[in-house]
Formats: sequence, structure tokens, C-alpha cells
Amino acid sequence: MEAFLISTGIVALAEIGDKTQLLAFILAAKFRKPLPIILGILVATLANHGFAGAVGAWITTLMGPEILRWVLGVSFIAMAAWTLVPDKFDEDDAKLARLGVFGTTLVAFFLAEMGDKTQVATVALAAQYQNLFAVVAGTTFGMMLANVPAVIMGDRIAHTMPVKLVHRIAAAIFAVLGIATLLGAGQSIGF
Repeated sequence: MEAFLISTGIVALAEIGDKTQLLAFILAAKFRKPLPIILGILVATLANHGFAGAVGAWITTLMGPEILRWVLGVSFIAMAAWTLVPDKFDEDDAKLARLGVFGTTLVAFFLAEMGDKTQVATVALAAQYQNLFAVVAGTTFGMMLANVPAVIMGDRIAHTMPVKLVHRIAAAIFAVLGIATLLGAGQSIGF
């Protein structure tokens, strides 16, 4: 349950103001069809984070517990710093309209998530908790928590969200996870 809750919280917070949330706002404004956009986000996130989680689980087979602890600890601290860097949105991410609303959302979200903070976080969380299902379910739920309101309420909530504060909270959580990992937290679960 801890893996699910931590994964959900980190991704939901990290997603606020992220380029994929900006993409959700743009797709909602462009198409004005929330259901296929939400379904596209869900399928793209499941595919992307499923792959990322599998990579995280695989990494645990390559490294010994001590090296893995240091890699994960430093990775979480790097994620804390990266979370504080504002995302830039590429308008080309939303120019796939020939695929229909669902297809455009699916492809655009999948591609936008490649190498994104939340994908990298999914890799690290899957390696940390060694529970692929709970981590992918949590990171996917976190993405949906952040993006469904963006799709449904669009611009009405875009300007009221304290993005810098939310990013600082997410960065603090990543930093605490990194420091805790470096200090040996999680060793009872196999580290």
C-alpha cells in the first residue's frame, strides 16, 4: 500500500504544471471532448509507466543492494532538483489531429512522457519498492488525479493552481525519499 500511496502522491504533485498537464489543457481546449482525451491519457500512461516500471524492476536484478541504494538515493535527490525546473511545452506535441481525439491524445501523451520526470520517477519507484503493480497503479492514478481536472475544467483552474508551491512540495518529497534511501530506509524490503 505504501508503494501505491507514495507513487500516487509524488506523480500527482510532480505533474502539476508539467508539460503533459499543459498538453491536457491544450487538447481539452482544442477538441472539447473530455472522455476520449481522458481515455487517451489513461492508456498512454499505463503503457508508458508500465514500461518504466518494468525497467525499474529489471534494474534491481543488475545491481547489488548497496549500489542500488546509492543509485536510487542520488536519483531521488536529482528528481527533487529536476522537479523545480519549469517545463517547456512543445506545440508539436498537440499537432496529431489526423488520428482523432483519442488517437491524438494517446500518441501525444505517450511521446511527451518519454524521458519526463514522472516516467523517470516511475523507474526509480519501481526499483525502490520492488512492487511493479502498486507503483504503476499509483503513478497512473497520480497522472489521472492531475490531468483529469485539467481536461474537465481547463483554463478555469490553470491560473489558480500555485504551481511553484506544488513543485516545491514534490521536490521536498523526492529529497526526503533520496535522503532516507541513502540512510538505509527500505533495507528491510530487500536493500
